[in-house]
Amino acid sequence: MEGRADLTRSKTSLCSPGNIMPSSEAAKTVEFGVALPVTTGEHQAKPRASLENLTTLLKGDLARVNRLIVERMHSPVALIPQLAGHIVAAGGKRLRPMLTLATSRLCGYAGERHVALAAAVEFIHTATLLHDDVVDSSDLRRGLATANAVWGNKPSVLVGDFLFSRAFELMVEDGSLQVLKILSRAAAVIAEGEVLQLMTSNDTSTDETTYLRVISDKTAELFAAACRIGAVLGGRTEDEEAALDAFGRNLGVAFQLIDDMLDYSARETELGKSIGDDFRDGKITLPVVLAYSAGNETERAFWRRTLEDQEQHEGDLARAIELMHRHDCLYVTWTRASHYGDVARRALSSFRDCPEKDALLEAIDFCLARTH
Repeated sequence: MEGRADLTRSKTSLCSPGNIMPSSEAAKTVEFGVALPVTTGEHQAKPRASLENLTTLLKGDLARVNRLIVERMHSPVALIPQLAGHIVAAGGKRLRPMLTLATSRLCGYAGERHVALAAAVEFIHTATLLHDDVVDSSDLRRGLATANAVWGNKPSVLVGDFLFSRAFELMVEDGSLQVLKILSRAAAVIAEGEVLQLMTSNDTSTDETTYLRVISDKTAELFAAACRIGAVLGGRTEDEEAALDAFGRNLGVAFQLIDDMLDYSARETELGKSIGDDFRDGKITLPVVLAYSAGNETERAFWRRTLEDQEQHEGDLARAIELMHRHDCLYVTWTRASHYGDVARRALSSFRDCPEKDALLEAIDFCLARTH
């Protein structure tokens, strides 16, 4: 449903993006705003894209965010900075805090608060990674051993809790109840998404609507919050807040769709984690939902055996990938991601043209074209 709002307190009119979370059928019929592969079957090469312009534009602010992260990781309990530093040192794109920095500047904010809030966003994200790796029993992240693989599950969970507490300290120090409301709600929704994903694991009856709710909660919610607080810092209207929320939310959904696709299509050296982890864990992601829906009874029996019963043999991952190619599941997953990328692009349409807007638009292309 499309809605329009007149921005009486700004110089432009904002069109609220429609279909922020479209249904399965809507996603199938939408006219996508990016070039799609000419043929189906094999996943095609995507145009090269990067976050280089965004990181260059935000270089100074991002350096300050990183310094603050290191400072706030400090603790007299030696294991805390050691373990937290392990995952921070592993790298990562810092995409979520960069969204806060970029949207703040897009909205004309010229103060200092965005640095601490960007750090809070990254602390929330890092805490969820520590917890996720424990829940998923993951041994590899970003090409390095996970914290739980090195130190065990209990320290990883507790240090994740520590990072959550640091994030909330930064929010309280900021002093804005509105910001606190946005980020605290995001933290709660992320936890709900993780629990929902746990409930749907190994359940091949999971439909696309449920899957989309999982990724909207566990991934896209923090993208949306990171962008919305940029509008709050800039003192922009509620409509502009909603537009940046829509941008971040749809970008986050696109990001996660590509992430789920890569688990069945990327090279392990590029992805930085083991290929097929989702399959081995019995996670129900969109490629699986599509393959199960399109499969015959023999194929569905394969998915039930491997994902529900967790009875997996040598060659089963290759068989899973072959079935996904047979039914164009990876291609369709990419087209879904392209749709959400297009909705994210439209959400920025009424904001002024500037380097920050250009870099945010390029971030959409990066999310769609990434190989890791």
